[in-house]
Amino acid sequence: MKILITGSAGFIGSTLAMKLLDRGDSVIGIDNFNDYYDPSIKHNRIKRLENSSNFININADISSKKSLENVFEEFLPDVVVNLAAQAGVRYSIENPMAYIESNIVGFANILEASRNYNIKHLVYASSSSVYGANTNMPFSIHNNVDHPLSLYAASKKSNELMAHSYSHLFSLPTTGLRFFTVYGPWGRPDMALFKFTKSIIEDKPIDVFNFGKHRRDFTYIDDIVEGVMRVIDNPATANKEWNGDHPDPGSSSAPWKVYNIGNNKPIELMSYIAAIEKFLNKKAEINFLPLQPGDVPDTYADVTDLVNDFGYQPSTSIEEGVANFVEWYLDYYKK
Repeated sequence: MKILITGSAGFIGSTLAMKLLDRGDSVIGIDNFNDYYDPSIKHNRIKRLENSSNFININADISSKKSLENVFEEFLPDVVVNLAAQAGVRYSIENPMAYIESNIVGFANILEASRNYNIKHLVYASSSSVYGANTNMPFSIHNNVDHPLSLYAASKKSNELMAHSYSHLFSLPTTGLRFFTVYGPWGRPDMALFKFTKSIIEDKPIDVFNFGKHRRDFTYIDDIVEGVMRVIDNPATANKEWNGDHPDPGSSSAPWKVYNIGNNKPIELMSYIAAIEKFLNKKAEINFLPLQPGDVPDTYADVTDLVNDFGYQPSTSIEEGVANFVEWYLDYYKK
């Protein structure tokens, strides 16, 4: 297939591109290489892909309707995977308009281009943050998610609603993927694993919010990508049993679906830190702080639908995943 990936220089996007190229797909990447975090790692991720004759990357921003249309018109992709977004819960409190521009305007442009160029399947990144104030664990796609705790979460929920309208009006198959705390080699420098590892190596204290009582459903990058690839190959279909009198939030009478992709095994943050300490053979100096605005105390993915529809469930242990990350980090930064 010819697959367009937005956010191709990102953590998930670049890893997905590599796996798709390995299996013989053609990949067109779009990224704006912004400086939300150090762009050098983005350029180095892209360098890993450039030996493939089936890969081309374009420096463009999805919030530019014209730039996006030009890419669709030139390459005529079969499938679109939208991973481009302004990420980060806390940053959305400081700079909300960045989220409107990228996550709302940009996604609207993706939907319009997908409709106009007869895309067979639009797959897009949602987030576990959409569960917001929900406390019924594990988080299920069949639960209502109308109480986001940050603008970032609200923008991701908005993407799901926007996609639904296009699936309903234009029969565009769309699938939203609620990712749960993705980690691993080539990860984002603004994420906890990266920050903790760097600070422990440099003998600097690490800030641990909610006094270390967080639980997160940490999900290894390869598990995420395997889930995305299975979804790509199976466009969303309408649920013929769907009933407007008792609406199921996780499916629709339109070709629209959402899935959780998580490890289904929440880990206490202190256990996560202990794994980093183990593989660095060094103790962390910890600065305990209260829960941050916009954060949720716990995340826990119900992946029943992923298992039922695709026969797949993430399974990489924290020990294996953190070990792989630390090995990569020490090599990448020559520590």
